[in-house]
Amino acid sequence: MSNVENYRSGWQRAVAFVRESLRDNTADLTTGSTGRALGVLAIPMMLEMSMEAIFAVVDIAFVSRLGINAIAAVGLTEALITVLYAIAIGLGMGVTAMISRRIGAKRADAAAQVAGQAVWVGGAVSIVIGIFGVVYAEDLLRMMGANDAVVETGRGFTSVLLGGSASILYLFLLNAAFRGAGDASIALKALVLANAINIVLDPCLIFGLGPFPELGVTGAAVATTIGRGTGVIYLFYKLFSSHGRLRLQLRHLAVHAPVIRRMIQISIGGIGQFLIATSSWIAVIRIIAIYGSAPIAAYTIAIRMLEFAFLPAWGLGNAAATLVGQNLGAQKPERAEQTAMQAARYNTVFMAMLGLALVAFAPQVVGLFTSDEAVLPYGISCLRILGIGFPMYAVGMIMTQALNGAGDTKTPSLLNFICFWAVEIPLAYWLATAAGLGPNGVFIAIVTAESTLSVLGYLVFRNGTWKLQQA
Repeated sequence: MSNVENYRSGWQRAVAFVRESLRDNTADLTTGSTGRALGVLAIPMMLEMSMEAIFAVVDIAFVSRLGINAIAAVGLTEALITVLYAIAIGLGMGVTAMISRRIGAKRADAAAQVAGQAVWVGGAVSIVIGIFGVVYAEDLLRMMGANDAVVETGRGFTSVLLGGSASILYLFLLNAAFRGAGDASIALKALVLANAINIVLDPCLIFGLGPFPELGVTGAAVATTIGRGTGVIYLFYKLFSSHGRLRLQLRHLAVHAPVIRRMIQISIGGIGQFLIATSSWIAVIRIIAIYGSAPIAAYTIAIRMLEFAFLPAWGLGNAAATLVGQNLGAQKPERAEQTAMQAARYNTVFMAMLGLALVAFAPQVVGLFTSDEAVLPYGISCLRILGIGFPMYAVGMIMTQALNGAGDTKTPSLLNFICFWAVEIPLAYWLATAAGLGPNGVFIAIVTAESTLSVLGYLVFRNGTWKLQQA
């Protein structure tokens, strides 16, 4: 066979594999090749994470045309929504761990019961946050430091987004349920649908195109909520009608307190992980602020770029978490460990390539976002310093997600606290001030903390106590 034929054959196999991963399937992921199982889950999960990033980018792209007050309102509301994301992601970790364990044990009915309890938990949290958000939208914006003009512009945006919190919570929870079951393509399709609707409605509702009312910045929240809500409706439809691994029936909605209690116990650690990490970002940016607005702008640009790099890698971590849970449920702890280690190797190669690209093309990347001579040097240094640590981040990302998939969310929370609060923040302040490195010292501290997380995560994972975790 010629080289051309070999290339064509390899390309055809790759395309066929991608198509297979994007279809609904009922294959047993606890048998056969671990690499194939990872690929089947990782491709849709990596794409799903990319879809999640598009929401924020689309909204800010249109809202930026409305002026500084509108942008500020969106930024402040997103800071408030971080708490909601922490709850949704944490609960999602619990749902994924519990459902993947039961699917691996061939207990589809028990997995459906977990999904049913997640519906009640999501509903209860949504009601509390929704009512609070609508009633206190203006007060929340003022609490975040908004002036009267920003409050006047953004109160509608804040009240709609928080009032429609059910669309965010259920999108995270139901996607987590399908990911835990191994039906990752369904979660991806829901986000593609939600994004498509948001992209179409955003300009229509913001600027009043055609028959649509001109709602200004509030229109962005309405479009996002309708888009996410439609994705949730699709997920509920698939949940009740699916012939895949996870199928919900009305009897699964009967309240089962022990399952809810266990879900919350696992989720608390997941919520803690997210809150510890995000709160450390606030402390870090306060240290950078000592040196003025230029390094803050540079750090903001760099972090946005890193998010786009991290989200696909996080999708691979989600795949590892699902497979760890399913293999533990199938009483195959060694296969669970093998899968996580294989995912870590794949992620290291992927992140190393991205890191090298950022180091090499940092000036061009930063130049896409700013031409300010004061910002450019800081932005280039930030991307290059953080890019060097990409291979280390890759390992830590997989190890912590694998622990989460086993149902051990408390250990990653402890590791996050040690690395981000006990190491990163004091080191960042010392390097920036006493050591005289300025903002570059902060960037070096971030790499150090993330690398420490990877080393500790690897050691904990290899210790193997997670194999005894109950979910």
